[in-house]
Amino acid sequence: MKLYNFFRSGTSHRLRIALNLKGIATDYVAVDLRVEEHLKDAFKAVNPQQLVPALDTGEQVLIQSPAIIEWLEEKYPTPALLPTEVNQRAHVRALAAIVGCDIHPINNRRILETLRKQFGANEEAVNAWCATWISAGFDAYEALIAADTQRGRFSFGDTPTVADVYLIPQVESARRFKVDLTQWPHIMAVEKACMTLEAFQKAAPGQQPDAG
Repeated sequence: MKLYNFFRSGTSHRLRIALNLKGIATDYVAVDLRVEEHLKDAFKAVNPQQLVPALDTGEQVLIQSPAIIEWLEEKYPTPALLPTEVNQRAHVRALAAIVGCDIHPINNRRILETLRKQFGANEEAVNAWCATWISAGFDAYEALIAADTQRGRFSFGDTPTVADVYLIPQVESARRFKVDLTQWPHIMAVEKACMTLEAFQKAAPGQQPDAG
C-alpha cells in the first residue's frame, strides 16, 4: 500500500498512528503542502479533493482519514481500536469526533491560509484563533475523561483506541500554535502513556522522511 501524506498534517499523523498500531507497513509518498504540491494535477489524479492523506490499497484509493481508519478497523480488526460494547464504542467515537469534527477542521492549513491571505491575520492572530478552538475542544475532552472512573492509562481503558489516534496529533498541533497544555492534566497523562509506544513514536512528524 502507498500512503500519500505530509509529515506535519494532523490527519496524516493520525492515520500513521492507526497503521502502526495495526502493524501495517506502507510505502511513504510525501506530498509537500508547503509548495502546494497537493494542488497540482499529479496529486489531483490520486485524490480529486486534493487533500492528504490518501491510501492506495492496490485495489482502490481511499480518502478521508475517518473513513480510512474505519476501513482499517473493519479489514484488520486485531488489535481493535474500538471497544466491543456498543455504548463504549459510542463514547470513544465521540472523543475522536471532538478532535476530528470540532477542532481540526477549523484549524487546518487551508483555513489558516485563508485567514492570512484574505483577512490579513498575522501569526499572533492565527495562533489565537487556533487556541480558541483547541481550548474549547480540549476543555470538553478533559472533562469527559476525568469523569470516566473506569478509565485506564489512555483516553479509554488500558489500550489505545481511536480516541488516542485522534488526540495525539492535536496535542502536537496545539504545541505548534503555542497553546499552554498544562491546563489539561488528564490529556497530558494520556499523551505520556501514548508516547511510550513505538506506534506513536514512529508516527511523530519529526520522524518522517519529509520532515527535513
